[in-house]
Amino acid sequence: MGKGGEGDVNMAAWLVGVNTLKVQPFKLPPLGPHDVKINMKAVGICGSDVHYLKTMRCADFIVKEPMVIGHECAGIIEEVGNEVKSLTPGDRVALEPGISCWRCSYCKDGSYNLCPDMKFFATPPVHGSLANQVVHPADLCFKLPDNVSLEEGAMCEPLSVGIHACRRANVGAETTVLIMGAGPIGLVTMLAARAFGAPRIVLVDVDSHRLSVAKQLGADGIVQVSTNIQDVTNEVAEIQKTMGAGVDVTFDCAGFSKTMSTALSATRSGGKVCLVGMGHGEMVVPLTGAAARIRGHFALSF
Repeated sequence: MGKGGEGDVNMAAWLVGVNTLKVQPFKLPPLGPHDVKINMKAVGICGSDVHYLKTMRCADFIVKEPMVIGHECAGIIEEVGNEVKSLTPGDRVALEPGISCWRCSYCKDGSYNLCPDMKFFATPPVHGSLANQVVHPADLCFKLPDNVSLEEGAMCEPLSVGIHACRRANVGAETTVLIMGAGPIGLVTMLAARAFGAPRIVLVDVDSHRLSVAKQLGADGIVQVSTNIQDVTNEVAEIQKTMGAGVDVTFDCAGFSKTMSTALSATRSGGKVCLVGMGHGEMVVPLTGAAARIRGHFALSF
């Protein structure tokens, strides 16, 4: 795809059917006074994009008409609205892909991610950012430091998932961390936990290659498990042995019945389990046993 500048047709990757993408023209909205036009330079492929590609849906969001995909993105400012003071053409920026209403009680409380009127890139019926150019609110574009590449800028969005999880779980310098799932979100959660000061981090996955990558990126321990729910008891023992201490916080970055069952069983009494991944729409998990080991309040965090 070309630059899509003045006189050029703005092209984008459209999801038009199961396993079918087409590069087609994408008409941009008018540039508002508080908007910027951005030449997209890097766009990641998220698990949600893959779900949409394979099944035309992700959780309860269903693609009912052609949609531009992509939401993990960074680019260079091409043009700014006449009220924009914080950005200028040529600035390198990472984009916050969710546009909230800024008026509801959630937005006013600072929980704009829960806004019921959220318009999020590549979430039906909102188009995404895998295009030559997009128009976006200037307030949701963040300048990148000179030492951060555009590709790294595009990864700010998935990294924010790990940061949010660590904040919810209050990870700190004395927090031992277990992560179920060594995919991209599991890995960024690991990196975030390390940055938050976690002294020991163990990752669990069914895939040996993913675990080797986790080890290369700094995991203190790795445990390969099966998909068989009957193996949970023995695997929990192996996880706890590998941790060498009680598990203070577990992040389930896979989101399956077995991973959550393992998380609840492996985490120490009074610890915390944070659900991050969304593998299954419904789970069967041993909450009664977990409830018997809580301290003060139920610590499962969403």
